[in-house]
Amino acid sequence: MTDQRITFEDQGTIGVLTINRPDKRNALDAAMVEALRALCGKIERSDIRAVILTGAGDASFCAGGDIEAWSGETAADFARFWVREGHAAFDALARLRQPVIAVLNGHCLGGGLELAACADMRIAEAHVKLGQPEAGLGIIPGWSGTQRAVRRFGAQAVRRMALMGEVFEADQALALGLVDQVVASGTGMEAARAVAGRVALRSPTATELTKMLINAADGEDGDRAMEALGGWVAAGSEDLAKGLAAFREKRKPQF
Repeated sequence: MTDQRITFEDQGTIGVLTINRPDKRNALDAAMVEALRALCGKIERSDIRAVILTGAGDASFCAGGDIEAWSGETAADFARFWVREGHAAFDALARLRQPVIAVLNGHCLGGGLELAACADMRIAEAHVKLGQPEAGLGIIPGWSGTQRAVRRFGAQAVRRMALMGEVFEADQALALGLVDQVVASGTGMEAARAVAGRVALRSPTATELTKMLINAADGEDGDRAMEALGGWVAAGSEDLAKGLAAFREKRKPQF
């Protein structure tokens, strides 16, 4: 599926993933969510070593889910498709083998904050505001805004945004651990490229394994991580070579 509102630029060892819908404050509709999920599959299999995630323009990193796209859904379809498919796409982003650096070049609200939470590092420009306004609309933060967000940011920061309706300025977000760095407006991409450049110089295998282990410790896909790591070891063993040879030769293996 091709959707020009979700773009990816391969720049060698670094890739730039852009939410490209500035006329709608980079809000996501169902087709964009599906495109994001599909794109993550391609990035996973690429030679990219670091991903920069950002939004087009400077008004909004991502305004979250497009209200017009989901407000007409039945309650059952909203839960079955909008919420679950959003989770699948965001999980794919959070679990990319490559480190992801989010450039918050505009306001980061609702599903946009949930999108940013998928990144391994968040760089906010000074004019940015962050919050979770969903309860004010009568809905919950449904793309892991009460789960991954709590694991990444801490429960109290999420309570203040999601329950109390607080919206944080960039410096406040830095103090609370919602972002890792605050830079001058217009300089977020430059800062992210510097970080991505450092990542690209490090061992890609060690980086991938380390991210997998950190994610598992953080409650992110631990079961798959354990089996992937075990499979990695087994696939490189002499026993597998012996077992495959025996299978091809239709005899019992001699381990």
